[in-house]
Amino acid sequence: MSHAPTDQAAGAPPRRRLLALLPLVIVAMLAALFLARLFAGDASRIPSALIGQQAPPIDLSGLDGAPGLSDADLRAGHVSVVNVFATWCLPCHAEHETLLALAGDKDLAAKGVVLYGVAQKDKAENVRRFLGAKGDPYAKIGLDPDNRAGIDWGVYGVPETFIVKGDGTIAYKLTGPMDAQSLASVIKPQIEKAMN
Repeated sequence: MSHAPTDQAAGAPPRRRLLALLPLVIVAMLAALFLARLFAGDASRIPSALIGQQAPPIDLSGLDGAPGLSDADLRAGHVSVVNVFATWCLPCHAEHETLLALAGDKDLAAKGVVLYGVAQKDKAENVRRFLGAKGDPYAKIGLDPDNRAGIDWGVYGVPETFIVKGDGTIAYKLTGPMDAQSLASVIKPQIEKAMN
C-alpha cells in the first residue's frame, strides 16, 4: 500500500538545495566585498582621525640609554616628521634612502624640521643593526615593542609617517612607504603647510 507524499516531504528537497547553495552565496558575497575593497583606491590616502588633533601622549625609551621620543619633542615649536617603521618590514627598507634624503635636506633643517623614528614591534638589537648598516636619519628613536604608541596613534601598518606642527597638532599622515616622488610632491609641501 503506497501513500501519496505529504506536503512536508515534498518541500524537503528544495530546502536542502537552498541550504546547499547557502555557502556558495556567502562565498560569492565575500568575494564581491574583497574585490570592491581591492579597487577602492589608494590606501595611502586614507585619512587619519587624528588630523587636526593633538598628538597622543608619547614617552618611548631610546636605543642604548639614549633619550627616547617624548611629548616635549613634538611640542618644541618646530615641525616634526614622525616615521613609524620596523626592521622586519620590507617597504621600510625600501623607503630608508628617502628618509636619509629628508634628514639631509639643508633647507628643511634650517627651518627646524626634525625627523624622529618610532620602531614598532621590534627589538633594540635589530633596530641598532638596521640603522648601523643603512644609516641613521633620525634625530631620536623611540622603541615601541608592545605597539602601545602605535595603537594610540592609529597605526595599522608600517611604514606610516606623521607630520606634526610645533604645538603638537598632527597635520598630515602618509600611509605606506615614502619615495622620492612622494617626498617632493606630498611630504615637503605638507611640511611647508604645517609651518604656517
